[in-house]
Amino acid sequence: MNIQDTRARAQEISKAGSFENALSAKTIAGKVDLTLSEGVVLGLLRQDVRKFLVIFGHGSTDIGNILRIYKEEGAVEIFQCRNEVAMAHAATALSWIYGEIPAVVTSIGPGALQAFAGSLAAASNGIGVYYIFGDETTHGEGINMQQLPGQRQNQFGRLTEIMGNSYTLHTPEALRDAMRHGNNAVYRSNFASPFFLCLPINTQPKVIKEFRLDSLPKRLPKRVVAPADDNCFIDAIALLKKHGKVVIKAGGGTRHQPDLLKSFAESINAPVALSPGSVGVLPDRHPLNMHVGGSKGTISGNYAMENAELVIVMGARAVCQSDCSGTGYLNAKAVININGDIESAAHYNNTVMLCGDIGVIIVRLLEVFKNHRRPEEIEQQAEGWVSSCCKRKSMWQELKSVRCSEHMLYDVAWKQHVLTQPSAIKTADRFTKKINGIRIFDAGDVQANGFQIIEVDHPDQSITESGSSYMGFAVSSLLSNAIADEPRYMVAFTGDGSFMMNPQILVDAVVHGVKAMIIIFDNRRMAAISSLQTDQYNKDFATNDGTQIDYVAMANAFTGVRGFFGGFTFQALEAALEEAHNHKGLSVVHVPVYWGDDPLRDMGAYGRWNVGPWCEDVERLYTEQTI
Repeated sequence: MNIQDTRARAQEISKAGSFENALSAKTIAGKVDLTLSEGVVLGLLRQDVRKFLVIFGHGSTDIGNILRIYKEEGAVEIFQCRNEVAMAHAATALSWIYGEIPAVVTSIGPGALQAFAGSLAAASNGIGVYYIFGDETTHGEGINMQQLPGQRQNQFGRLTEIMGNSYTLHTPEALRDAMRHGNNAVYRSNFASPFFLCLPINTQPKVIKEFRLDSLPKRLPKRVVAPADDNCFIDAIALLKKHGKVVIKAGGGTRHQPDLLKSFAESINAPVALSPGSVGVLPDRHPLNMHVGGSKGTISGNYAMENAELVIVMGARAVCQSDCSGTGYLNAKAVININGDIESAAHYNNTVMLCGDIGVIIVRLLEVFKNHRRPEEIEQQAEGWVSSCCKRKSMWQELKSVRCSEHMLYDVAWKQHVLTQPSAIKTADRFTKKINGIRIFDAGDVQANGFQIIEVDHPDQSITESGSSYMGFAVSSLLSNAIADEPRYMVAFTGDGSFMMNPQILVDAVVHGVKAMIIIFDNRRMAAISSLQTDQYNKDFATNDGTQIDYVAMANAFTGVRGFFGGFTFQALEAALEEAHNHKGLSVVHVPVYWGDDPLRDMGAYGRWNVGPWCEDVERLYTEQTI
C-alpha cells in the first residue's frame, strides 16, 4: 500500500467536502490500487457514512490505521468509546433520533460480540447502523485469538446473519457487492436493519488492483411504494362501511406520519390506541387518543382494542407488549393492515393488506373514502363507540392524576418517606417539556410507567426503546448528543438497575462534550421484575439488594460531570433539575423513589401477557381468537 496515495485521497475528499464531490471533480483518480480497509471507508463515505464510533483491537488495526489517516485529513469523524454495548446504543440513537447513519467499528471476539448484543436495539426498532467487525483469518493457518471456537467456516458471519444482513469479505474484490448489501439494509425505506460487515484480519491490508471507485454504490434513495390498483382500497372501504366500532393501532411506523394519522382518524372518526414506541403520534389531549394499549397498556387504550370490531393496524408489529400476546383484540372480526413489511401485514387472519408507505396509503385511502358514505346506522354506531372510549379516556386521566399527584410514602429500603415513581416521573416530564428536551426511556419500571405518564404532542419529543427494552440504552444514547450535526438536549429517564448496566457514559460524555441529563429513579431494585414476581407469586426474589450507592458522588468523581441529589421532596427535585440543566455538560440527578405494596407505586397494568402462571389463560384466549 502506498500510504502517500491514501493520504492524498483523504486530503482531496476533505477539500471537496465529500467523496462524491471529489470523484465528480476528478481530483481523485477513478481507478486506483487500494487496500480493502480503505475501500470499506470509501464505500461508507459514498453512502454518506462519515461518523465512526470505535473501540479498536488486534482485529481492527489495519482499518483503524486508515481511519486515523482520514481523520487527520478531516475526511471522517472518529469517536472513541469505552464499552461496545454502550457504543452500539449511541449509534442506534444517532440514526434513530438525528437521522445520521454511523458505523460501529470493533475488534474480533468479545468486543464484536458485545456490539452485536447491543445491535438488538437497532434490529428490534428498525434502525439502520453499520457494524464493522474484525474476523478470523482466511488461510486456515490455525485458530485466531478470540475467534468463535469451532471447525466450521465463517462462524461469526453465521452468527451475525441471524440478527440482520451480514457479509464476510473473504474476497477483497467483493467489496462492491458487500456495500450494496449494506446499502439495502441500513437505508431500507421500511424497517431498516443493522448491517454486519465482517473483515478478516488478513484481508484488511490486501490490495485490490485497479479498483473503480465509481463502482461503489451510492446511498439508496428513499423509495415510496404503495398498492398499484384500487381493489384493496375498495375492500378496505367496504370494511369501514360495515363496522362502526373501529380502532386504529398506531405502531412505531407512524412516527414519521403524525399529521396524516390525525387526519385519517378524524375522517373516519376512529379512536387510536398507541404502542409504547409511538407515543406522541397523536397529541396527548386529542379526544381520539386513547393512549397506549397492550400488556401494560392503559384503561382507555386496552378498552378500545378489546372492544373494537374492526382493527386498522398501522406500522405495528404483533409484539406481545403491543397486542397482549395475541389477545388484544377480543371482539375483532376483521383487520386492515397498513405496513411496509408483508409478513407483518399478513400476521392476522381476515385481513385486507395495504402494503407500502403509510403516508401514501393514507392519502389514497382518504381519496377513496371521500367517494363513499357509511350507512347512517354505522355512523351512529361510530359516534356511540367514540363516546364510550372517551369515557374510558376520562377514567384513565383521573387515575393518572391521582397516581401522579405529589405523593410521598414510607419506604423500607430508604427507611423514610420518599417520592413515588409516577409522581417523580411526572415532575421530570413537566420539566423536560419546559426546556424542550427529548425524553429517552429504555427498560423496566421507569419505561413502563414513563410511556403511561408522559404527555407529548409530537413523536420527536420522546424515544422509548420498546423494541428490545435494553437496559442501559437510555444513558448510552446520550453520546449521540455530542456526535450529531444538530444536537438536542436529551434527558435519560432511567432506573438504578438500568444505569448500572452501562455507566460508561460518565467517561464518554466528558471526552466528547455531551450536554444532557440523566435522572436515576432509585428504588434499589429491578422494580419491574419485583412487581411481576409479586403479581404472579406474591413474593419478589433476587431482584434487589441492600447495597447503598451514592450516585451523586459517583458522578462527581468524573471531572466535567455534575451530580445532584434530587432529595425527598418535590421542591428539592424541581430545584435539582433546574440546577442540573444549568450545568454545561452531563449532569446526573439521583432521585430516591418508593417500592412496596401500595398501589400508588406505579400506574398499573391493564392487559395480558403470556408469561409464567398467566400462560394457560392467555393461550386459551388466543386459541379462541378468529383473527
